[in-house]
Amino acid sequence: MARAEKATAVAELKEHFESSSAAVLTEYRGLTVAQLKQLRVTLGGNAKFAVAKNTLSKIAANEAGVTSLDNLFQGPTAIAFVSGDVVEAAKGLRDFAKANPLLVIKGGVVDGKSMTPAEIATLADLESREILLAKLAGALKAKQSQAAATFNALPTQLARLVEALREKRGETGGTEAGADAAADAAE
Repeated sequence: MARAEKATAVAELKEHFESSSAAVLTEYRGLTVAQLKQLRVTLGGNAKFAVAKNTLSKIAANEAGVTSLDNLFQGPTAIAFVSGDVVEAAKGLRDFAKANPLLVIKGGVVDGKSMTPAEIATLADLESREILLAKLAGALKAKQSQAAATFNALPTQLARLVEALREKRGETGGTEAGADAAADAAE
């Protein structure tokens, strides 16, 4: 590879590292071109799956400020640059790796934080962003409904309490007056 080609490749990889919200490094040894194409289709618009030389990838990552991946650039390495939903891309990689055990997730970086393969698997177990936001909205709506019901119930309960106190005073007030009259008559 000529120097100009290497410089172009490094610049392109650096731009991918900088513009992506996550990068997941995988080992693809033994996978066919058709299987790699299937993986790219599986990832869809969430990620770009690129095979690159380790030395060029390492240089590009370091220039982009991602130094936590240095020890992962060994053996045949491909990088999934995630630009969409990180959870969906992690699920795609995990599911493809289950179906094709030759794909091994080495680790990665998400929003500047280094991730181990186990952490990426945990990330893949999360529900998608849309589902989590919907659940949050539902929970907030439920709490608002509970608060509204509580606020609506307070005046009703207060009215019942006042009525019960009035009835109790009426009952005890009548017997107390009768007892006082009987005590006055006895004297």
